[in-house]
Amino acid sequence: MIDCIEALRALYPAPKTRALVKQLDRLDPHCRRFIESAPFLVLATAGADGRIDASPRGGAAGFVRVVDDQTVHLPDALGNNRLDSFTNIVQTGRCGLIFFIPGMDETLRVNGKARLRDEPDLLGQFPHERHPPRLVVEVQVEEAYLHCAKALMRSRLWDPARRIDRSSFPSMGQMLKSQSGSIEPAETQQQMLERYASEL
Repeated sequence: MIDCIEALRALYPAPKTRALVKQLDRLDPHCRRFIESAPFLVLATAGADGRIDASPRGGAAGFVRVVDDQTVHLPDALGNNRLDSFTNIVQTGRCGLIFFIPGMDETLRVNGKARLRDEPDLLGQFPHERHPPRLVVEVQVEEAYLHCAKALMRSRLWDPARRIDRSSFPSMGQMLKSQSGSIEPAETQQQMLERYASEL
């Protein structure tokens, strides 16, 4: 078992200079363009008790607003109201983001301080959203760097030949029924899509 940094480091060579110098403390033009082109990200947070959460977020390309080289605004969207990510941000004031652009194997990682804002004038800066946000996650950038393409290349994530037939899996309703032990009829995939239509 690896239980110290020295043992961990002994397993791997030192990182190459390129992997170290690419880390910025701000958003440069390449980072800004990446964010403005990304329709999807994963928001990572940790609570005061150490519990970890990673939550997918999506919208039209550019749904995350770059305010300046140190600040981005991520608008809320209708969800399941568990508020795991937001609770963690209230408790610790930190988050990490990883941005994805379909068809591009590189990703962008952004880490920094976070806070939840609900001022009406700020919420009003997202008029293109079908459902106005209730709050905005403001991230003060401390680290930003482009992540290499290896993981997405290995997975061939964007390769159409790797797409599965959705019908090969049970519907979300069937899986939730099985997991929860509910006696209610399982929602079909079509029923779920119709229900989501008003929420997207």
